[in-house]
Amino acid sequence: MENLTIDQQNKLDRLKEYIRDLGSLAVGFSGGVDSTFLLFVAHGVLGDKVIAVTEADASVPERELKETKAFCDEHGIRQIVCRANPLKDEGYRLNTPDRCYFCKHGIFTEVKKIADENNIAYMAEGSNLDDIGDYRPGLRAAAELSVKSPLREAGLTKTDIRMISKALGLPTWSKPSYACLASRFVYGEEITEEKLGMIDQAEQFLIENGFLEERVRMHGNLARIEVPAKDIERLADEEIRESVYKRFKEIGFMYVTLDMMGYRLGSMNEMLKRD
Repeated sequence: MENLTIDQQNKLDRLKEYIRDLGSLAVGFSGGVDSTFLLFVAHGVLGDKVIAVTEADASVPERELKETKAFCDEHGIRQIVCRANPLKDEGYRLNTPDRCYFCKHGIFTEVKKIADENNIAYMAEGSNLDDIGDYRPGLRAAAELSVKSPLREAGLTKTDIRMISKALGLPTWSKPSYACLASRFVYGEEITEEKLGMIDQAEQFLIENGFLEERVRMHGNLARIEVPAKDIERLADEEIRESVYKRFKEIGFMYVTLDMMGYRLGSMNEMLKRD
């Protein structure tokens, strides 16, 4: 395949071989860079023996769910939407540092039921080699439920996945990284459907104003906005700043702030790394 290094081509070949050996697969499909790539390759190898299982709850923006449906329709992939409703789990709702564990455990329990009902032998999730160094309790839940991680098994990094996705013509190759809306809460603050809706509306407003890489972090009644450093000046422009403030107040936030460090993944985990 053109524009790939020998190492990347070898990793892609290993991924295909690994998936082929599984025989049938239920892929947890969020529509992000990693799960889209995994689903596309798996469907190319196993065809109808692959299904996409997508979680739909208040932590998933409607725009993301629509994108997953459009992708599956375009490529003829069977998709099943499940509603595990992680808010029913206290460990998730109270937003402990292990919140992601409770969420993923509930979701993959539902995926397992769907896989069994459809005579699918294995489940898979889309974490890559770079995810090992971050704080990801959801991977523990996946391991406990015997969920496969084909991208990690093939040694694929995020850069590998983006470059191979580009070569394959996948539109997600340049898509900004995404995490569920529950990751926007400071640990210890209760997660509710109403608060998730506030964050969803706030982030959608930023996206509609051209801020495609963004996060709105919730600290009580305060919204902390993160955008890349190059976009801070534009967000601070008087007209945009006033429109953002007005809209966020309408949504329900009392205070609206701009994080001067800019956008970064996992900023809520910084408090866990303190001595």
